[in-house]
This record gives sequence, structure tokens and C-alpha cells, in this order.
Amino acid sequence: MSSAPSTPHLVLQATGLNKRYGHVVALDGADFELAQGEILAVVGDNGAGKSSLIKALTGAVSPDSGEVFIDGHTVRFRSPLDARLAGIETVYQELAVATELDIAQNLFLGREQRKQGILGNLFGQLDKAGMRRQAAEHMKNLGIRVQSIRQKVETLSGGQRQAVAVARAAAWGKKVIILDEPTAALGVRETKQVLDLILKVRDQGLSVVLISHSMPNVFEIADRIHIHRLGRRATIVTPKTTSMSDVVAVMTGALKPDDVKSAVFTTH
Repeated sequence: MSSAPSTPHLVLQATGLNKRYGHVVALDGADFELAQGEILAVVGDNGAGKSSLIKALTGAVSPDSGEVFIDGHTVRFRSPLDARLAGIETVYQELAVATELDIAQNLFLGREQRKQGILGNLFGQLDKAGMRRQAAEHMKNLGIRVQSIRQKVETLSGGQRQAVAVARAAAWGKKVIILDEPTAALGVRETKQVLDLILKVRDQGLSVVLISHSMPNVFEIADRIHIHRLGRRATIVTPKTTSMSDVVAVMTGALKPDDVKSAVFTTH
């Protein structure tokens, strides 16, 4: 007699999120569930409310009502810093890398480490060698190849820059990494490198939210697909049981959510 599959631990969850801007409804009772160690793709048409959902989950906006949970406990983020302190890192489509700085400086941007002892405590000297060493080890663990950790980000390709942004999120995100269109404007080869990197991040135990308009990318690496429509979650499907055309049809309203097979949780 086979036992029913156990429900995985939900690392990030939201129920009944509502957000209005005057007469515009951005979130209309939106729900969200992210399991430990999964890649969840969030897809939807322009204006579906994807950005508002992510902003509500990361403290960029405060929902008018509804609840957000981390590890089953209610949280109220007043700013993105609160979300970061709770272990959620976000990489936005507009790459948040400082091109004039080198790779190590970017990985520790805003989290610079001081030298131990009087030089650090009294004079505020930075432990540049230590940060470079840690940055090099982190990049190596993620399989990101660069000429030198001291290489200026402005000399990197688009894919390498995206890899640096993802690597920084992976270095500091303790629970969840949210990626907003991480392969936008990248070529085929660089896109493959970024997707491989996302898989490695997941394999290190982090949960990943992937916001993307690229259905081939979504179907290549996502465990489940959250379809957002009209300010709320329409349904959740899996790439194994639902076609790309059906996902697009649900996104646009050509197909009802009940007409596709909803997803069950899977564990790795």
C-alpha cells in the first residue's frame, strides 16, 4: 500500500494579498506558495500583477490586506531590508551591479568586511584580501569562471554580469532568491549559463522564484509554474503535465484554470 506524498515545507507563503492604487487593483486576493528547495516560475501577461506580488513578498510595497509567512510564521516587511534580513534576496531586471567596481567588491557591496583588531574597529580599514578570497571561493563553488576576481564588472559580458548578480544573491540569501527576468537580452549560450547557475543555486538548498516571459526557459528548469492573472493566482501547473500553449492560454484567459491539471508538490 503506497502512502500519499508528503507536503513539502513552505519556506515562503502568502494568502489573500490585496493592493489598490486608487481605482487600479494590483493584487486581488493573491495567494503564493514556495516550497523548500524548488524553482517556482511566476508567469503572467503584462499588467497581471506579477511585479506587485513580488514587491509585496519582498517589502517593496505593503499590501492593504493579506498575510505573508516565512517558515510558517507571519512576517510584516516594512522595507526590502526587512526581507533581506529574513533571508530573501532579489535580483531585479535592471542589473544591480556596480560596473566600475570589481567582482569581489560587487559581491560584498553594502556588506563590506572590516579587518579584525584596531585597524578595522578604529580606523575602518576593509579586509580586501579576505573578501577577495571568499568571493573567489564562492564563484568557484557556483562554477562561474572569470579571469580574475579583481576584474571590473564593466569588462564582463552580459551573461557574466548576470552571473555576478545571481552569485551575490546566493551568497547572502539564506532562504529565497527571487530573479526578475534573469535571461532578458542574453544570447543562447549566455542564457544556458545563467539557467545552469540557477540550478546550482537550487541544488545548494535555496528556493528560487523565477519571473520570466521566456516559456522555454521556464519549462527547462521550473519545478512548478505559478500562473498570475488579473491580480491573483489563477492556478499552479507543472511542465511535466501542462504544455506551453496551455500555460499561455490560461495567462491570456483563452483557457480556464480548471481546464488544465493543477500541480502537486514534488520533492528532490
